[in-house]
Amino acid sequence: MDTDELTDRQLLDLHCLVMEALRQRGVVRSSNNPVADYTETLVARALNAKLAVGSQAGFDAVGQDGTRYQIKGRRLTATNRSTQLSALRNLASDPFDHLAAVVYNSSLKVEYVALIPLDVVKRVGRYNSHTNAHTLHVRRSLLNEPGVVDITMQIVKAMDA
Repeated sequence: MDTDELTDRQLLDLHCLVMEALRQRGVVRSSNNPVADYTETLVARALNAKLAVGSQAGFDAVGQDGTRYQIKGRRLTATNRSTQLSALRNLASDPFDHLAAVVYNSSLKVEYVALIPLDVVKRVGRYNSHTNAHTLHVRRSLLNEPGVVDITMQIVKAMDA
């Protein structure tokens, strides 16, 4: 699709139409940033987990065995190559068991996915007092950390399902 001929308003209208269609199909759950909702859907599907109802503090899905998953996605673009995830809050209260971090390219194709135990998140993440939260950069090298599992292929299969 060539979008060069569309006005800014037409592009925004198209965005709204696409978001509504994705919500109706169950691909996203809200009208927020589609990367977050899409990532939650993919990870829950791949891990056979159930998405939390509404907004649960600290976790987004629960596995059949009771494992709580915090799910984060990061889309890399030519203008922003940062792998920093959004804020991770209240880690001292053990709000989740594993963090599933999906890194996409600019076309929302999966680059790599790390399933990271909470203790590793606490160890490699950095606390920022200004935001009262931990930050974590999900670089590919994180897949080499003890305890971290590469679930890229599971997510890719869920994406193709």
